[in-house]
Amino acid sequence: MTLQLHNLSKHYGDTPVFSKVSLRVAAGEFVAIVGESGVGKSTLLNCMAGLDHWDAGTVQLEGVDIGALDEDGRAMLRRAKVGFVFQAFHVLPHLDVLQNVSLPLLLLGQAPQQRAQAMLEAVGLGALGARLPQQLSGGQLQRVAIARALVHQPRLLLADEPTGNLDPNTAALVMRALVQQCRSHGAALVLVTHSEAATSGADRVLHLRADGMHAG
Repeated sequence: MTLQLHNLSKHYGDTPVFSKVSLRVAAGEFVAIVGESGVGKSTLLNCMAGLDHWDAGTVQLEGVDIGALDEDGRAMLRRAKVGFVFQAFHVLPHLDVLQNVSLPLLLLGQAPQQRAQAMLEAVGLGALGARLPQQLSGGQLQRVAIARALVHQPRLLLADEPTGNLDPNTAALVMRALVQQCRSHGAALVLVTHSEAATSGADRVLHLRADGMHAG
């Protein structure tokens, strides 16, 4: 099992964000989580990676209890096992496209050039490696973010509204690239979104509400 949540709960003061969320995501599975704005989708995603703290319950990644690790341990686990794709792209403007995609490999002490170029080819940007981010469209930038998130072959990919800033045609292109690359790498994909269109290729669609997670 790649990812397992058991009775995960989080509050801000006396206000519950979500309660008793339990979820299993298998290797290679695409799970979409939908819900209204403010229901805690992004917070839940951050908890899955140990980027945010929770009040009760457990998160396990590849059998490792993330809550039992210190901050350095969580960071090392994320670096090796997790990829992120966010709505805001988070590319570094002073690095070219190939350098941006290479970053996860550099952090792991691996030779980046060949694999990073191959990932750019896989998302249809093989000829744009020398360009700076400001020279790319929003859809191209999101595909750079996908290539960067998958270049180190993580076991889990977390995607937070990755098509929220894109027009429908570009959004469909980005989602197709995202799902195809996850399938080809055998990575589990957890997507949080308010867009029903973005969930069309999911193996499961779950609804997050304040009282927990619900199927269908």
